[in-house]
Amino acid sequence: MSELEDTAAIIDDMAKQLAVYISRHGYADPAIVGIHSGGVWVAEQLHRQLGITEPLGSLDISFYRDDFTRIGMNPVVKPSELPFSIDNRHIILVDDVLFTGRTIRAALNELFDYGRPASIMLATLIDRGGRELPIQANVVGRHVELKPDEQIKLSGPDPMTLEIQKTA
Repeated sequence: MSELEDTAAIIDDMAKQLAVYISRHGYADPAIVGIHSGGVWVAEQLHRQLGITEPLGSLDISFYRDDFTRIGMNPVVKPSELPFSIDNRHIILVDDVLFTGRTIRAALNELFDYGRPASIMLATLIDRGGRELPIQANVVGRHVELKPDEQIKLSGPDPMTLEIQKTA
């Protein structure tokens, strides 16, 4: 088991990258949506650091996944909460670890069930490569290369820590 560097510092870097991205593209009043559960933890901190006034949204994509049978998921479903209209809004979608792209695909499907955003930018704490779908984050905290028998574990939310663990 190996712990990654300070998670708070990574999120600080992400907030700076997002502020530049938002400014460069002229996005007025963006909304942040985190993916349960680690993405929500990261989104809470980004939401606070960016001073976004719109309430934070959260998604539970359990019913939108396409890999239940393959990975044998028994989801503990939490409610999705989008306390704002996403129609014509600039959305910052936040997840903790970007790997195959399937979680993001599921989140996009759910978001579009709520409406039609003007744009969606993806921010992820860790990009570990290994895509199965053509999905790329606009803002990445850290790129981490892992061996096939390793995974990232995020614990939190306070304090939030990242560890590289061996899989069974």
